[in-house]
Parts: sequence; structure tokens; C-alpha cells
Amino acid sequence: MKTGLVFGKFMPVHQGHLALIEFARRQCDQLIVSMTVTPDDVISPDLRLRWLTELLAPYPSIEVVAEPDDFHDPTLPLWEATKLWAAFIKRRFPAVSIFFSSESYAIPLAHHSGLTHVAFDPPRQQVPVSATLIRQQPAQYWSYIPEVVRPYFVKKVCLFGPESVGKTTLAQQLATAYQTIFVPEMARQFLSSNQFTVDDIIRIGYAQTKAVQTAERVANRILFCDTDLITTQIYSEIYFQHVPPILYDLEQQVHYDHYMLLDINVPWVADMLRDQGHRRPEMLSRFREALERRKIGYELIGGGYGERLAACKKSSELLLASPM
Repeated sequence: MKTGLVFGKFMPVHQGHLALIEFARRQCDQLIVSMTVTPDDVISPDLRLRWLTELLAPYPSIEVVAEPDDFHDPTLPLWEATKLWAAFIKRRFPAVSIFFSSESYAIPLAHHSGLTHVAFDPPRQQVPVSATLIRQQPAQYWSYIPEVVRPYFVKKVCLFGPESVGKTTLAQQLATAYQTIFVPEMARQFLSSNQFTVDDIIRIGYAQTKAVQTAERVANRILFCDTDLITTQIYSEIYFQHVPPILYDLEQQVHYDHYMLLDINVPWVADMLRDQGHRRPEMLSRFREALERRKIGYELIGGGYGERLAACKKSSELLLASPM
């Protein structure tokens, strides 16, 4: 029985890794995919292991393992360092007789370990990507990121601010412009008037959190959110002079990459839920203070509706070009 090995950090696992693993699987009776872990990894080992396990679950001949990388000495030249790697492989995976890679370290590693090495697309012409490139510009390399991994790299934008500043319209326009989806204000699906209870506020908080977590699984590179849990807390304070603690817990479950605080210098438009038109400057101050108290950076977006859309697009482009 031929047992093979593929190893790496898989930070993140991408289509190039999967092509390598499929190439190896077809040449082995059993294949071990070993994910190395260090304390400095920028993506959680548990998350990376879950991605690998889910992606490779359909193949019973593949075993996925996570191993501490306590055998590498970065101060050594490659020839000497691979002696340590070889010793680890022989000790940890004694049944392995062959390993597969696209890396230049394979030649000295094969020499020291005595294992057969089979190279897969060293120039990376078949799948021209690397984990480093994905971490640097995930939006540019989106097509190489497996669907199960994509939510981690979705950039989430919160359109933030008081009533009647254009959040909903902007969210819809931006989602259309970037061929993605947006998360609406869930309160409007629960309420038809301003007669509501603290329990209603809590239900809205849960629904808003779930809506974002569901949407990020299918968003295309960027997700626009028409409100957040800080907003829910602000209105709970206004209507009940109390914030249920669960709203603070729910706030921690979603991280936004960028906050756009929308200014109040557009006309007030009343509807059946809006009733704070007489307090617009005060409300804007509340929203601004809530971000500053949390030390959350934000961008103040003002001007007419067209100017707001242009400013939001400009910020979105910069966000998509930024590293993870």
C-alpha cells in the first residue's frame, strides 16, 4: 500500500492546494494532508483545519492532521533545515513513502528523507496563485478561494447613522454596483410602528446578527450592511433607557471592516417608523460617540445622494484592494 504526504500551512487553503491534493490522491492508496501550525499564524489553526476537513471529507482515502511546526529552524540554510524536516516526517509519518509538492525545498528534503518526491506544477501555471497573494489581495484572487473559505475574506461595510440619511438606498445601490448582496435593516421586518417592547429589540438583535452571518456566506467579495447591533443598542437606550446585555454579546459576533457614518445634511423623509426628525444633530452625535467610545475608525460621508454614492464606491474600492 502506497502512503503519500502533502504538507503546508494552508493559510488559506486555495484551489492550487486542492489541485495538488487531487494530483497526489490519484497516485496513492492513502494520502496524509498535514497542516503545520505555529503560534504566529495569522489565520486560526482551528479554522484552517475545519476548511481542510470539510473540503476533503468526500475522500475516505485522505487523512487530515494538524501538527505543531516545532521542527523548523529559520536560522539555518535550507539544506540544513530540511534535515530537521526529514527527521520529523520519518518520526511522525513512518508509513509515508512518497510526498508531493510544488516547492523548491522538495529536492533537499527528498535527499535527506529518502522519500520519493513527485513535483506538481512548480511554475504554478495551472493555478497561478499562492496563499500569500490571497492574503494580500483576496478580492483580486477571489476565483481561487474555495466557497467554504470565502466568508473569512468578505469585506463587511456598515452603513451607519441615524434615520433618513440614505442607508437603505445606498446599500441597494452598492450591492448592485459590486454584484453582491446587502443586509437590510431587520427591524422593519418585525415592526410596523414604534410601539414595541424590549423583547422585540432582542429579537431584532438576533435577527440582524443571523442575517449578516448568513449573507457573508454568499456575498461576492464585499457585503454592505444597512445597520448593526450598535444601532440597535442606541435605539434601545432612546426608547427604554436600557440596553439588554445580550445586544453587547451579539455585537461581538460580527466584525465590520469599515464604518461609513452618514451625515444628516440630506432632507428628512418621514415614514411609519421614523420619529426622531426633531433630534437629528443629537442623534448624529450619539452615533459618532458610540463609535469613538469603542475606538472604531469611521468615515463621515456627506453631501447629496449622488456624492454619497460616489464616496462610498471610492472607499469600497480601497477596501477591496487592501490585505485581509
